[in-house]
Amino acid sequence: MQNFYSNGKLLLTGEYVVLDGASALAIPTKLGQSLRIESIFENKILWKSLDEKGNIWFEDVFSYDEIVTDFINSDTTISNQLLQILKAAKQINPKFLDTKNGFKVTTKLDFPKNWGLGSSSTLINNIAKWANVNAYELLEKTFGGSGYDIACAQYNSAITYQLSAKNSVINEVKFNPSFKNHLYFVYLNKKQNSREGIAQYKTNRANLTDEISKINTITSQMVDCKNLEEFQILIKQHESIISKIIKQQPIKEQLFNDFKGSIKSLGAWGGDFILVASKAPITPYFKSKGFEVVIPFEDMVL
Repeated sequence: MQNFYSNGKLLLTGEYVVLDGASALAIPTKLGQSLRIESIFENKILWKSLDEKGNIWFEDVFSYDEIVTDFINSDTTISNQLLQILKAAKQINPKFLDTKNGFKVTTKLDFPKNWGLGSSSTLINNIAKWANVNAYELLEKTFGGSGYDIACAQYNSAITYQLSAKNSVINEVKFNPSFKNHLYFVYLNKKQNSREGIAQYKTNRANLTDEISKINTITSQMVDCKNLEEFQILIKQHESIISKIIKQQPIKEQLFNDFKGSIKSLGAWGGDFILVASKAPITPYFKSKGFEVVIPFEDMVL
């Protein structure tokens, strides 16, 4: 039996522009995904995916013939997407699944799969470990993206992540702000498709040299920030820059204009989690608006 585990992720700064070389601050979460591999005598893969409660949310059987064939189906079903990941892993490492036996594979999420904490990136990283391939290469051949989420899957501390000529520069940083008791993560009750957000961003982007320079400065300042008031100013500056780039209204202006604290979108705008900074308790406010999932910083961040 083999067991693998990958951390979930949140992108605190640099959303969208990380694709164009901006320095982004990202954090691994305490919630992630595990992968268990057991050998069986049949020459196939019996796949089962469990949610955070242990309930089966996906189940299928794959023959080795399906994995080695060059045929690529373009449908977006879970079965086909998983099959494409296994195919890509086999292409990178031909020795992967080069056995007469098969496998019983069980994945287990620590978080609801619609939370946007990395159900795909943790799966990619776990399969890469199993297949003994480079997780970034596997990501590139499947879902694509900057790869910051793969880095979070592998690191147990906050990181700054920056793409440079298609390579990634990763630095571990200490992000343990003295005001962390005033930081929260609030779920917006819907999962945002990051691939769609990226595609829209790529369509509309122009020369972003100045904006990326400003985001780099904000990322550095956030890591070193010593007080809540300064952190809130940085949030506002960051939201303003990204808002102008993607031509979307910041989430605070859209939904929480009467909120006294600061709010920042994380990752693709419009869904998943937001970061909230406030001296006053925030749970009553957000629950009154219908947002029940409010997680303190220390309960989320690894």
